[in-house]
Amino acid sequence: MLTEKDLDEFATYMKSGAMEQDFKDGCENDRFYLLNLLEKFMDVAELADETATKLIFRGSLGALFPEKKPEEGPDQN
Repeated sequence: MLTEKDLDEFATYMKSGAMEQDFKDGCENDRFYLLNLLEKFMDVAELADETATKLIFRGSLGALFPEKKPEEGPDQN
């Protein structure tokens, strides 16, 4: 499981320019690895966004739109 520290370190690696330098100085395999890592990270970020939305709004929509009882037809008495 990733921790906040792991994510902070990865963010620092990208912000500091170290990743860019590693890409520039790296061999073809290193560059391929870094590009795959970034692609996977973006996929996971998209999944995190979807998951957060589900968690935040689960049950909340029911409160916003209470279930209505089916309308009854005209009184047939």
